[in-house]
Amino acid sequence: MPQSLVRNYVHIIFSTKNRIPLINSEVENELYRYIGGTCGKLECSSPIVGGYSDHIHILCLLSPKITLAKLIEQIKSNTSRWMKKQSSDLMNFYWQNGYGAFSVSPLKIDTVYDYISNQKEHHESKNMSFKKAN
Repeated sequence: MPQSLVRNYVHIIFSTKNRIPLINSEVENELYRYIGGTCGKLECSSPIVGGYSDHIHILCLLSPKITLAKLIEQIKSNTSRWMKKQSSDLMNFYWQNGYGAFSVSPLKIDTVYDYISNQKEHHESKNMSFKKAN
């Protein structure tokens, strides 16, 4: 095959350090746009970014020019710096180490998109917690 054909959709999830709810309504939409812009600069289109007060979900089409680990490293480092500049209350903003990343079938893009777009309703209606038990 003389050319490369790569189309890898990935659902990425990571949380704030210690799951502290620092992503508030004052910064969330700008944060989501900033993450989308960061993905775009790395040639990874991102149809949707969303989340809840203590975690982020990203659906992206991973570029063949960057590894998943490098993409997440760039997103976390750039957004951590950006968040700290938004408010003195966010000076101690950090992302937790690690992440979840799951391949998404092109046939399931709409399902994942809807799941991410409904994160607030999902968490507030079910009062769910994914915190690790001590």
